[in-house]
This record gives sequence, C-alpha cells and structure tokens, in this order.
Amino acid sequence: MADGVVSVFVEKLVNALADQGRVIFEFQEQFERMKTQLQFMQSFLKDADRRKRKNETLCKVMDGLRELIYDAEDILAECEIRVQLRETEISKGGWSMPFSPSELPFRSRTGNRLEEINKRIGQIKEDMRSFLMPAINGGQISAPEEEQRWSSPVWDENQIVGLEEDAMKIKGWLFQANDYGLTTIGIVGMGGLGKTTAAQKVYNDRQVEDHFDRRMWVSVSQTFTEEEIMRSMLRNLGDVSMGDSPGELLRKIHQYLLGKSYLIVMDDVWSLENGWWTRLCNGLPKKNGSSIIITTRNEDIARKMGVVEARFHRPKFLTQEQSWSLFCKIAFPANRGECNYTGLEDVGREMVGKCGGLPLAIKAIGGIMRCKRPSLVEWKRIADNFSDELAAENNDSVVGASLQLSYDELPAHLKSCFLCFAVYPEDCTISKDQLIRWWFAEGFVPERNGRLAIESGEDCFTGLVNRCLVEAVDKSYSGKINTCKIHDLVRDLVIRIAKKEAFCTPEGVPSRRLSLKSSNCVKSRSISKLRALLSTTKTGETNILSSSIAKKFCECQYLRVLDVSRSVFETHLNEVFCLVGSLKHLRYLSLRHTHPIVHFPHSMEKLKNLRILDVSYCHNLRTLPPYITALEKLTILDVSNCGSLKYIPKGLGKLSNLQVLIGFRPSKSSCLDGCRFAELKSMTQLKILGLRITQGEEIGDNEMGTLSHLRQLQFLTIDCIDSYSNDLGMKLDRLSVPQQLHELSLKFFPGELSPTWLNPTSLPHLQYLSISSGNLAHMNSLFWGNERTVWKIESLMLESLSSLEEDWTRVSLAMPSVKLLSISWCPKLRSFPVEDFGFRGGMWRKLGPGFPVEALTD
Repeated sequence: MADGVVSVFVEKLVNALADQGRVIFEFQEQFERMKTQLQFMQSFLKDADRRKRKNETLCKVMDGLRELIYDAEDILAECEIRVQLRETEISKGGWSMPFSPSELPFRSRTGNRLEEINKRIGQIKEDMRSFLMPAINGGQISAPEEEQRWSSPVWDENQIVGLEEDAMKIKGWLFQANDYGLTTIGIVGMGGLGKTTAAQKVYNDRQVEDHFDRRMWVSVSQTFTEEEIMRSMLRNLGDVSMGDSPGELLRKIHQYLLGKSYLIVMDDVWSLENGWWTRLCNGLPKKNGSSIIITTRNEDIARKMGVVEARFHRPKFLTQEQSWSLFCKIAFPANRGECNYTGLEDVGREMVGKCGGLPLAIKAIGGIMRCKRPSLVEWKRIADNFSDELAAENNDSVVGASLQLSYDELPAHLKSCFLCFAVYPEDCTISKDQLIRWWFAEGFVPERNGRLAIESGEDCFTGLVNRCLVEAVDKSYSGKINTCKIHDLVRDLVIRIAKKEAFCTPEGVPSRRLSLKSSNCVKSRSISKLRALLSTTKTGETNILSSSIAKKFCECQYLRVLDVSRSVFETHLNEVFCLVGSLKHLRYLSLRHTHPIVHFPHSMEKLKNLRILDVSYCHNLRTLPPYITALEKLTILDVSNCGSLKYIPKGLGKLSNLQVLIGFRPSKSSCLDGCRFAELKSMTQLKILGLRITQGEEIGDNEMGTLSHLRQLQFLTIDCIDSYSNDLGMKLDRLSVPQQLHELSLKFFPGELSPTWLNPTSLPHLQYLSISSGNLAHMNSLFWGNERTVWKIESLMLESLSSLEEDWTRVSLAMPSVKLLSISWCPKLRSFPVEDFGFRGGMWRKLGPGFPVEALTD
C-alpha cells in the first residue's frame, strides 16, 4: 500500500506545483523538497513492499512513511482550499493582497508541519537506503521501469476446465429426484477446489433451468443470520418487502414454493448453530422433485443437512493437463489459450505443477502472467518469487502463496484499488460503478494526459478482473460487468493486508475507510482521519442511521467519499445536509435511493471540490438548486429515475468538466429556469449521456445539431418513457448523432419507423445496440446497409418490441459481427430460430469460430 500512496501523492503534487496559481507560494520550497525526496524513494518502494513482511523494523519504517504521506496530502488539500477561498473573495471584490492577515495562523502552523514532515521523510529515506542499498547511477537512483501493459479482453469466467463430468453427475441426481421428499446434494472440498464453480455450472445450465419452476442461490457465509438467509431466498423469488418477522418470512417462502418444483443452492455453509437449518427445512414444501445443493468445506455439516453418502460430490484436483489448459486459457486469451512463445511453456508448467491441481491457485498464477511481457527473464523472475512465497512461513497453502504473489505483482495504483474490497461484507455483490467512483474520488486512478477519468477507472477494474482477483456477477447485454464479487480466500488476503497497511481496520480501531455496516461503532471510535464512508447494502436492504451517527460522520474534516445510498435517517434530512456542506474536501456524494429528499439546502453550495453527485432513484426530489451549475469540478452527475424532478437548472452547460451525465431532461422554452437541450454543446468532455425526452418541444428546431458537438461521446441513451407528444418521433429523427458512438440504447421509442440516422453509414463505429419497449414496427431503409457497408455491431438486444415486424434472417445478414444476442418478447419477429434458442432462460450458441452468442428468447 505504501508504494501506491506515495506514487499517487507524488503525481498529484507534481500536478499542483505545475499550476502555480493553485499552491500558496510561501510553501513552494517545502513542497519541492518533499517532491524530490519522494521521487528519490520511489525506486525503493516495490522491493520494500515485499521485503517488509520479513523485516519488522523495515515494516515500521514503511508504516511511518505511509502516515507522513497521508499528512502531507491533507496539508496540500488544505492549501488548495485556501486558494479557492481567496479566489472567491477576490471575485466578490474583497481582499486583493496575496494573503489576508487572518491567514497568518494557518501559514505559520502549516509551515511548521511541512518542515517537520520533510525532516522525518529525510530520516526515513536514509533508513530505507541502509536496508535496501539500491543501485546508484551517477549519484541518482535509476527510475523504476514502468510495467509494460498488454491489452486484452476481460477473461470470460465461463471458461472452466474439468467440470463436464461433475456437472453431468449432479444433473443426473437432480433429474432423478423423487416427487415426494427433498433431494439434498452435497459438494464438499477444501477452499479453492472449485465447489462454488461446480454449483454455478449446474445452476446456470439450461436443462436445469427448464426443469425447475423456481431457483434460488443463497450465499450463507460465516457471518450469516437466519433472517438474512430467508430474505435472500425471497429476493430470488422477486419479493423485497421489509419488516416481516422470521416466522412470517418463512411462511412467505412456503407460499411461493407450494406446488412448485424448486432448486436451492446453499453456498459456503460453515455452521448449523442455533438450529437455523432445521427450522428452515421444516418450513419448505417437500414435493414435486425439489432439490437442495449444499457447498461446504465440512462433510459433517453436509450430513447433518440431510446429504446421504450416495449424493456426495467431492471435486477432484485437476490433472496436469487440465491444469495446464486452464492456465493457458487465462494467460494467453489472445492466442485462444495456446502458448506460442519459445521457452515459456517449461517455466509455465513448472509453476502450474506447484499449484497442485487447485483451480483458484492456477487462475491466480495465470492472471499474473496474462499481464506480463512474454519474456523468459520475466517469467523466471515470477517463478522464483512463487517458490519464495511457497516457502514463506506465513503462507500455509499454495492458494495463499499464489494470491499473495498476485498482490505483490500488482502495479502500485491497482494495490490501492484492490484494498478497497476489504470494506465490503462477506459474499457482498459489489457495484462496479461505486468502486470506480470511489477510486476516482480518492485519487487512486492514475491521471494521464488525454485520458478521461472514468476510462482510467474502467482500465483499473479490468486489470483486477484479468488477474482473476475479481469475479463478474452480473453483466449487461453487451457483456460489460455491472456487479462483481471476490472469492472468500481472496477476501481473507485483502482484509489481512488492509489491516496491516492501516488502509481500513476492524471495528473499534481508528480507520480511514468504513462501511455503513460498521457505522454503529462510529460513536466510539476516533474518526478524525476518515476519508471514505460507503453504503454496502444489498438490493432490498436499507441502512438505518441515527441522528448521532449522521452528525458524527459529518464532522470528518478530511472525508472524500460519502455514499449513504439506500439509507433512512432517523433525524431530519435538512439537518444532516447542512452538516454535509461543511465537508470541504468531499469529492463523491451518493444519495441514491435515499428518501425522502425533496430539495438541497444552501449549505451544500460549499462543496466546491465535489466531482461526483449521484441522486438517482430519489423519487421525491423536486428540484436541483441553481448553485449546482457553479460546482465546476463535477465530473459525474446522475439524476436518473427522479420521477418528481421538475427540471434541471439553467446554466448546466457551465459544467464543462462533466464526463457522465445521466437522466438529463431538457426543459421546454416556457420553463425560464430550466436547462435547454442546446446547453449540452459546451459539455465537450461528455463520454456517457443519458437523455429522457417526453415531448417534441423539449428540442427546438435550432437544436438538432447539438449532439454532433460532443466529440468524446461514446455511450448514448435516449429514453422516451411517458412520452405523449405526437411530434416527438419526428423530432428525434432529425437529430444529428455523433459518428463515434460505441453504444446506443433506445427506450420507449415513440415512432413506428426507426430514426433515419440509425444506419451503419451514420454510425460506423457502433458496437452495442439496445432497443427496448415502444412502438417500433419497422427499420428504416438505410438500416440494412449494402454490400459494402454493414453494421459492426457485436452485441444486440431487442426487448419488449411487440410491434416489430422484421425478418430475423435479414437482421443477421446486416449484422455479421454479432457475438452476443439478447432477444425477448418480440412475437412478430419472423424467421427467428426458436428451436435453436428455446423459450426459457439462456444458452450459448456459436455463430462463427470461437464466438459465443448468449441468446435469451421469450
């Protein structure tokens, strides 16, 4: 962690010093001295981060450096705030001297703090030199070699090895289940052996899906409660109601399943304490060939849950060839899982052999090598480090050694991103958007010239997925990950490191990052250093925040991230919001699904450093304050699904740094205080835009070319839900849409004929197309292209288009590059190969060599 913090801080410090107007001049000498020392020390850090685990003194030295870096970053942030205040005062005609007398105490205090920090950093530099003795070239430390990055698609988690026979055996047990009684199957084995993967393969099998009326996946984990298990089952059944007693929850489950065949997967069961399983099992219907699959590391638990010997499945270790096949699929995706590099196979097989056939260990090693140069020297270095980790006293398993090596080999910025997972509860499904926004707000995402912040955040997320440290849970029709999770053994690693690095710490210990799940101990802990407080609730759950807790976290002067989504406050929201306005360093504020927000108080105008504001699904929100147009640093604004929102305030076009704008509703010309469609022209950094348009008069005749000014725009959504204007379809047809679009989503399109600009000539780079709901009946003549011009679309979704009367054969000819396909509720779509796809669920179908196509039909 230390190297990540230092690298991020140095980069931000260099950027600040390059902008002479943003740092108080009198501190420039101290900042320059600090920058020089930290840049010098960067050469030590990668080696030190690994060696400190074996050297207690070096560990303490690095801990001291980490705390100094945090202190220095806070000082820099305070200096920037002071400059902002001074510039505001000058703009109002106030004090115009370089500083006001009131700043003297701050200047004296800050100067002394910087002097002390520089002195301590200098001493640490000398201590590290004596421990590590780096090579010195001409009196200077050579700059660390930048890791070469190899771009490749996100690894497909469906690429599994050695489970075909296992899946067939388990499916046989399920299909042979007696109509009377409950068939219980146990998948038992050590951690990392693939128990959950085997259960997932069966659970997602099309034949299994067709066989059962209901399916439920429940992650039991080590820290479950009986009520949480039942609520999870009900969420699987589409019921997210709150407030019922455990007895009522069980009665609901019984009613939902009565007369139905069902499959329940109880994943990762650790304990049967308090008799929870007996009560739950007794409350389940026992007919219609229903079954339960249990995954656990403890055979006794499975037996007590009713598994007989004939229904035990014990996953075997992968054979040598299966292990090598799995490794190659991960390490060489661009070569379709083939090792075509001279000399690398021997080294690779040596590492794979040490994994002992454990899939999780093999995936971890494969993920490391996927992101390295195909160099024999580099591979041998990794192999040697793997041997060292296996021999280390603190690694008691090959899985632990492989995961530790994965962490050690991460670039500095990815270490910071990875440690964020320590905040989330066990078996938590994690929003990718929340992660990326958090990383951006805390400065973990590296800033590079020409790269948008959200693009860099996506790269960081992909980097962790490619290294097999993060697993996909839910994907969009385009194959992009929406939610993710981490394996419990990966979580054990990340929690251990995060605790050691003081990134986030257990309850009762001062911490810089907390989950709202832990907020019940905020009152008893020192939170003066808190930087991030995030909601980690599941869908259907709510945070209940008392007045004292709400006030307490609003006192955290260095807070950068505040996500209180899905929260209910016991105190009046205005009282909380007034306090939030004092968080001068806040960069990310999420009020998603927080009720009942009606409006924002004036105090929040002080959040001048805010980069991200998410108020989506705040159904009672009526207005956004005019001062939002003065929050110049806003990069992401999400106001989607705010049904009561009257308008977006006029002047939003001033936010020229916006990269993401979701839920934008252009105002009619009669709304003098509202933002018109033409204001989008000045938002030249927009990459993602979500429009909600309900009337033709929301787009003026002179505003048709507005979107063509957005040269960075790649993702566009046009949502016409609740539209009632007869001319809206004609207005949308006249829009000028930018050619560089990668993804387009049309929802509730009001016209019967698709817009003229929806054709492969106007949108030559479009890769993902989604059309859902609305009146669409036919595609315009240009949609079909010609012999020389066809669509480059790779993913297509057509959903709930009851009037669409087109021939599927013609669609497939116009889109020869389609790899992912989702079709549902399109009854008039002619010539669709229903016999290949089936009516229920999903399956994979090949439309070309090596191209899997996910097809969903109804």
